[in-house]
Amino acid sequence: MRLATYRTGKSIILYDADSVCDADSTPQIGPALLDPYAWRQRGLVVGEAPGRGVSLFLAVGKEEWVLRPYRRGGLIAQLSERRYVWTGLQRTRAFREFHLTAGLHAQGLPVPRPVATGVTRHGLVYEAALITVRIPGARALSELLKRGDADAALIERVGATIRRFHNAGLDHVDLNARNLLVDTEGKVWLIDLDRCRLRPKGTWQADNLERLERSLAKFGAIEAMATIRDGYDAPFKASA
Repeated sequence: MRLATYRTGKSIILYDADSVCDADSTPQIGPALLDPYAWRQRGLVVGEAPGRGVSLFLAVGKEEWVLRPYRRGGLIAQLSERRYVWTGLQRTRAFREFHLTAGLHAQGLPVPRPVATGVTRHGLVYEAALITVRIPGARALSELLKRGDADAALIERVGATIRRFHNAGLDHVDLNARNLLVDTEGKVWLIDLDRCRLRPKGTWQADNLERLERSLAKFGAIEAMATIRDGYDAPFKASA
């Protein structure tokens, strides 16, 4: 990746020059790159994913991108859904997530390739958005479990994949069955690294797994957790 920064007015954009400059149908580098309205005006929005802020799927040549605006949830969203307190560029949620995702991608870990992120400052607050490459044909683990399309081998791979991220030090604060994707080849991916961070080994690994277990319970698939733990523990058992 060749990271570059573009500044114009109140906006600052961090982007992968190899992805953006070589892609077909992208807006020029500027605020329009991260503006959902600009993409809709060009007729390049090919779908969207429900959720906080609604992520848009964008047609860009031979691949698709995911444009995700940052949105607050919970009670604080009633005060400000889109804006966050400015404490410095590198501490914005957008820049932190981009750098973290890029670092994990560089290690060969299964995360979507980051394309661009941008923040627009409004005095003491800012708004932000992130673009990543869409994983072709990927479906959420929650969907596969609900439809009975996840066999034991796949569920074990979920556990093994989580273990890889934990070995790399990733504390995923929202590890749930919707943030684990499976592509058409059966490869497991981890998405949505907002507020996540790299940490030394600690109790957070167990906390991640417990959060995933609660997620599985919500989808009526709590029994899958035992198999996930088998996959998670397999490298440890093999070396014992």
